[in-house]
Amino acid sequence: MRAVVHDRYGPPEVLRLEDVEPPVPKDGEVRVRIHATTVSRTDCALREGVPFVARLTTGLRRPRQRILGSDLAGEVEAIGANVTEFEAGDRVFGINPWRFGAHAELLCMRAGAALSHMPSGMPFEEAAAICDGAILALNALRPANLRQGQRILVYGASGSIGTAAVQLARHFGAGVIAVCNPKSLDLVRSLGADEVIDYTQQDFMGNGQTYDVILDAVGTLRFRDCRGSLKRGGAYLATDGFRNLALSPWTALIGPKRVRFSIPPRFTKKDVVFLRELIEAGDYRAVIDRRYPLEQVVEATRYVETKQKTGNVVLTVSR
Repeated sequence: MRAVVHDRYGPPEVLRLEDVEPPVPKDGEVRVRIHATTVSRTDCALREGVPFVARLTTGLRRPRQRILGSDLAGEVEAIGANVTEFEAGDRVFGINPWRFGAHAELLCMRAGAALSHMPSGMPFEEAAAICDGAILALNALRPANLRQGQRILVYGASGSIGTAAVQLARHFGAGVIAVCNPKSLDLVRSLGADEVIDYTQQDFMGNGQTYDVILDAVGTLRFRDCRGSLKRGGAYLATDGFRNLALSPWTALIGPKRVRFSIPPRFTKKDVVFLRELIEAGDYRAVIDRRYPLEQVVEATRYVETKQKTGNVVLTVSR
């Protein structure tokens, strides 16, 4: 089968297309013929080998996992023993975190993992773009226990996590204030934001407004800088940054405002099914910026690393 591999850490050019042995499903696994996947900021960080401390698990001198990619949408091609939920020909979507391997034509994963039948009538490219940002947004939002009447500010509302967070926060009943770049203002409004702030024209930290929750969807804010924009008892929701690992337990002990950081994130079948149900009810949609064929993975990765993508960047693998 064809797969995108890398044998050393480095820039996007270390990625190359190669023929590798196809995986064989073990007991409890399904083999999926992948039609579409994504390139995420996690893929970029793993390929580059940053932060360096992460190499203690990913491989100190060279990557242990040669094939990146976690999001997937495709068709079940074969099943292992003791699989009853899926059968050959089923259209499925999901995410394969920690093990990766979705930048390839075939992937084996546990049937009980974060995998579900696709929403009816949805194209593979759209299904592949559902999980990564949405599940990370769910992980970040859950500690805040959003409810009717609360106001949440989503910083970086045009990325994969941000576009998901806007829709999910709206679904949970909160009023949503979204901060994004000028090209994405109309898109973010269409996703359900009650108010949109163009960060090139206005600094939300200086507008005198306060919020019950601030979600940093891009990992560039600092709690100390935006705590003045939080109401008493408010929560700063982090999606990145090792400094937040220390701040989360510390602020839980002192002060009226807290940092909440869900590490490690959890990726479950329950969440994938929840997202499918939201889509089928018309309450959620995946946002796609650009589509590239698998052969153009280097170009796709370069674009992701500009940090200017809106929503998701999709790789089409097979049709």
